[in-house]
Amino acid sequence: MPPMLLEIRNATKTYRQRSIGGKSREVIALQDFNLSIPERPASIITIAGESGSGKTTLAQLILGFTGLSSGQILYKGQDLTQVNAQQLKDYRREVQAVFQDPFGVYNPFYRIQHIFHMVIDNFKLSQNKADTRHMIEEALNVVGLRGDDVLLKYPHQLSGGQRQRIMMARAYMIRPKLIVADEPFSMVDASLRASILDVMLRLKAEAGISFLYITHDLSTAYQIGDQIYILYQGAVAECGNTVRVIDQPQHPYVQLLVDSVPEPDPDIKWEDEIVLPPEEEMRKSIHSGCRFYPRCPKRMDRCLEAQPPLFPIDEQDHQASCYLYENHPVANPPRVTS
Repeated sequence: MPPMLLEIRNATKTYRQRSIGGKSREVIALQDFNLSIPERPASIITIAGESGSGKTTLAQLILGFTGLSSGQILYKGQDLTQVNAQQLKDYRREVQAVFQDPFGVYNPFYRIQHIFHMVIDNFKLSQNKADTRHMIEEALNVVGLRGDDVLLKYPHQLSGGQRQRIMMARAYMIRPKLIVADEPFSMVDASLRASILDVMLRLKAEAGISFLYITHDLSTAYQIGDQIYILYQGAVAECGNTVRVIDQPQHPYVQLLVDSVPEPDPDIKWEDEIVLPPEEEMRKSIHSGCRFYPRCPKRMDRCLEAQPPLFPIDEQDHQASCYLYENHPVANPPRVTS
């Protein structure tokens, strides 16, 4: 087994939420999440789910923007809560981020070249101006841009697609081991998504950079993802090889999620009405039992006893958090239809 680049062990994050009247309750944003990313080969791991499923919480935990309530995050075998200042700086260099908003990450008062110079100065990547210019130009060329076209412009003078590719170039220039890409296409029009997808695939293949790709878009996950983890209200519903999970979903939630994607055929009308229970009803069993119980077409009394663990679906890595598979560790049951 190759050494692990990043390991997440039983990561749990809880918040206290105050309501009217001064009462508070505990809300679990992420519960007992486990993930391992090997150093080699580079891979694209997708974290998918609805809004509020815990995707961005996971990204913030990995990037150090918030702390764990319990569990561990290890980088190259080292617990991030035990690292010294130099090790933390190395981690921040080797684990970079590309955020969903290509407009909000730029300071409007600085030209584009500023974000590259700031990174080069912070990590002392260059010894002279010639090396600096070469590094910046090389990084821009990787994402299909030229320095003469963008470096002296201000952020408002560039398109959303250009800004997002520049953020990818900035991350690449540092030569990271892992890029956390949080909804990188959400504010980019469809015509530019293909170019950014291609950039991610080339950085993986040619530069050996792994990605933690966070999205609600199963179609792009299907195109580029090696592994996928589908979250529902902070817990993993299903995980495994991306193609197998999306082509053959086993968890009732994931089956409904995949079936809800409209087919790109004008002759097929999307007439089904989706009815969701109230938010409080959906979260009534947040401390015990399956999160999906109120919406599940296959719910059982067993589901209220405890949050189901991940049960193996096949002999490889496909797993589903559903008691349907408790006594059938390797199974391929028929699809659930709504």
